Amino acid sequence: MTSRKDSRPARPSKASKATRRDDPFELWLKRGLHQLFDEVASEPLPEELLRLIEKDRETKG
Repeated sequence: MTSRKDSRPARPSKASKATRRDDPFELWLKRGLHQLFDEVASEPLPEELLRLIEKDRETKG
């Protein structure tokens, strides 16, 4: 019987996660995404969407 090597990628260690946060590309990407989307993310939700959410809450509970 031939053994097969596990093809799943290895989980990153805690050390590599910390290193990834300091990676210049990761910092650039994070800052760029914040510049593009912070204003949109801070906009209020439309009234119609809020009504739909409230209606769904009432039916579930």
